[in-house]
Amino acid sequence: MPFVSITRLRIRAVRFLPGFAVLAVRTRNQVLQAPGFRGGALLNDKAFALWTMTAWDDEASMRGYILGGAHRIAMPRLVAWCDEASVVHWTQPEDALPSWEEADRRMRANGRPSRVRHPSPDHAGLTYRAPRLTGAAPLRPSAPPA
Repeated sequence: MPFVSITRLRIRAVRFLPGFAVLAVRTRNQVLQAPGFRGGALLNDKAFALWTMTAWDDEASMRGYILGGAHRIAMPRLVAWCDEASVVHWTQPEDALPSWEEADRRMRANGRPSRVRHPSPDHAGLTYRAPRLTGAAPLRPSAPPA
């Protein structure tokens, strides 16, 4: 049963976009090689918001990814660069990735805000506007899943 992780980040100012873009490429490259990564997608939303959807063999695989490499380097910067950040996880029986509608529904129902230094008024309550649901880019593992 895949372990699904959804994150939503909103960059608080255009001046942080170049640094964020560099780290986003590095973390994308890291996830494609990560043990236990099954697949996922990125969704560039409006107003500098980015959603990530990843599916894993298990929670331990996802934790190994977030605690190492480029992702570990990126996390402290995002605390300062973002004014909204949230995460939700679940295990599901089907291998197919959920829809973005389902990701948004679960984020609002069961997600939790992540720590940011400059939270927007929408941050704590996850009251962000509905995401754009088109234009997602798939993420596929570099090596076939075991």
